[in-house]
Amino acid sequence: MGRRGVDGRNNKRDLSRAMDWCGKDLSTAEEIVDDLRSRYGKYARLTRQALVLNVRNVLNARNNNKKRVKEDEEEDDNNDSDEGTGGKMKKQRRLEDKSVSSSSLEDSDGHISTSEDAKLKKPILVETNVEAETVTNNKGMLKRESPSPPPPEGPTFKDFAGIKKVLNQLDQYILSPLLNPPVFWKIGAKPPSGILFHGPPGCGKTRLANAVANEAGVPFYQISATQVLSGVSGESEENIRELFSKAYRTAPSIVFIDETDAIGSKRENQQREMEKRIVTQLLTCMDGPPPGDTAAGYVVVIGATNTPDALDPALRRGRRFGREIALTAPDEHAMAEILSLVAQRLRLEGSFNMKRIARLTPGFVGADLEELADMAASLCVKRIMDSRKMQLSGDSDDDDDRSWLRLPWSDEDLDKLFVRMSDFEEAVKLVKGSLTREGFSTVPDVSWDDVGGLGHLRSELNNYIVRPIKYPDMYEKFGKTLETGFLLYGPPGCGKTLVAKAVANEAGANFIHIKGPELLNKYVGESERAIRTLFQRARTSSPCVIFFDEVDALTGRRGREGDHLVVGGLLNQFLTELHGGDRRDVYVIGATNRLDEIDRAFLRPGRFANPVYVPLPNADERVSILKSIAKKRPIDPSVDLDATATKYCEDFSGADLANLMDKAIHVAVKEKIQSCESSEDGDMDLSDCTIKMTHFKQALSLVTPSVSKQQIKHYEEQRDTLQSSTNMDEINVGPSFTLE
Repeated sequence: MGRRGVDGRNNKRDLSRAMDWCGKDLSTAEEIVDDLRSRYGKYARLTRQALVLNVRNVLNARNNNKKRVKEDEEEDDNNDSDEGTGGKMKKQRRLEDKSVSSSSLEDSDGHISTSEDAKLKKPILVETNVEAETVTNNKGMLKRESPSPPPPEGPTFKDFAGIKKVLNQLDQYILSPLLNPPVFWKIGAKPPSGILFHGPPGCGKTRLANAVANEAGVPFYQISATQVLSGVSGESEENIRELFSKAYRTAPSIVFIDETDAIGSKRENQQREMEKRIVTQLLTCMDGPPPGDTAAGYVVVIGATNTPDALDPALRRGRRFGREIALTAPDEHAMAEILSLVAQRLRLEGSFNMKRIARLTPGFVGADLEELADMAASLCVKRIMDSRKMQLSGDSDDDDDRSWLRLPWSDEDLDKLFVRMSDFEEAVKLVKGSLTREGFSTVPDVSWDDVGGLGHLRSELNNYIVRPIKYPDMYEKFGKTLETGFLLYGPPGCGKTLVAKAVANEAGANFIHIKGPELLNKYVGESERAIRTLFQRARTSSPCVIFFDEVDALTGRRGREGDHLVVGGLLNQFLTELHGGDRRDVYVIGATNRLDEIDRAFLRPGRFANPVYVPLPNADERVSILKSIAKKRPIDPSVDLDATATKYCEDFSGADLANLMDKAIHVAVKEKIQSCESSEDGDMDLSDCTIKMTHFKQALSLVTPSVSKQQIKHYEEQRDTLQSSTNMDEINVGPSFTLE
């Protein structure tokens, strides 16, 4: 028998087993099909016409078997007198024939008849338990034990990591009502009828909806814009009605609307009447079955979108999408869990530090982490391929020769295929996170060791930003929410930007670096939209640190002469986002050297409630900063950095000290080149390439403090004025602090 015949026999045998689980009161093929589609997601995905045809074939085969059994029994009654050995042998053969015919339910050509649905050519159900047949009475009649229910296919909750809270919500909102409906009937409550998944692309919204259907074992209907929209008037609405009608006929079931905003956006923004009618039809279908349809069962509607604010408000009310679940970008801990799950399908060698990899992948979502694992596997293959090329090509200098690629891999080469930690570290450099493409910055490679000084400021930022991100459960237990803003102000070049980067690095949070003017737009409403989009992106990727450099460009005083309407709208929108109640796990840091230009409304509690004065470094801090800058430079051992910073760099800012180091390097390089050019042989001597004290002295003659005495006095007066006018216990990181 050919392979096609074997598949056909398996398909019909599995279908026959599944039909045994249907209700005994079902008589027609259509009723059995509805029951099958309500029980098994596999059958719900097949075309109804093809499934009805196959069910009828099974029913016809069963009827023919019953007819043959009846005829055989009548023949036995007519031959009662024949009790000899020959009669018993004939009867036993008839029983065996009946057993074979009941399990071989294929057509005459040996395969199941199909429609255009190619899926029916594959086994309909994958079942590991074989149906047992045992003799139960003296007449030799065979009794079948109840078949085991088929295992779920496709993704399940076990295929997800880092979203434990989300899975618990789905257990409560969807699986419990679908699997235990009497619980809600008993207390007279209605289970949730709709739930909305929202979050950035690649977080697993579509896959999670499929997993819910597989966990519940109910029919799953998916709606997309391409399936619904039609150029014929009224046909799009008919497509929606027909799909919901199928869902109610096969209830309990799940309807999944992918990219819900494509067919359910706000009607006031729609230009065509057809688009408005589609939204209205969707609302009507989500309200429930037609009034006359009393047999309709429980249907759950799941929506997925990247932009929930674009949906029509009528969709987001109760009894429609009354429950919403945010699938945010994973944090460092969740990414480590996802990487551990993804790595299970790979052949690994050596030790792996998934937390380290997670720290190297800011702005990554679940899909990016799977791509990262695939890239690591590709690098593993490349490593072995390079080794094979060296062995098979030999001493050949022909780089275009690819004949070695066609040679089969030996078992020894295949056994060398193991993914290592180094493959993942290299793959991180080649894969770009989805959120990084949408404006997220990579976590800065700046630590507090690179900052130098500002120890007290580090302690305060750790208390207000780093620790709440690292220990969220602890702060939640105490009922304390510390989502507030820090405003770093003071002379330019004192490390305000560097501090924000160090905080983001230590917290391991997603990081967005905004230069104030880049959000400004001359068109009315566009600047406000940019602010809303920015904070929405941060919320969906929390925990997140937003750093506004030159924040005074966005927070100028209101009411000044010449102010444009755009500026007023931008300020109000910024204040709303800063003081809004939906800023959980979003931390804002602003930096400015023009405090007098900032509107005082931004300095109230809940906004930039912690203004921090960052002055010029004192002598000890200058030493710390200069040594931090000199770490990766070839400094001659004779150079006294302590004396250089304390004696010759008074009133230098951190930027001035970095400029001093650059000038010293230029002087040293210039001297080395002139020495080589003046030598007799003209060879470039790269020995003794160090920065000496003479180079620093020449550089000091070229560098002066960027902040004058008068400017320092002005900044200190601003600090005193702010502290007295706001009557707040301001954090002052000044020279009076002695760094440990």
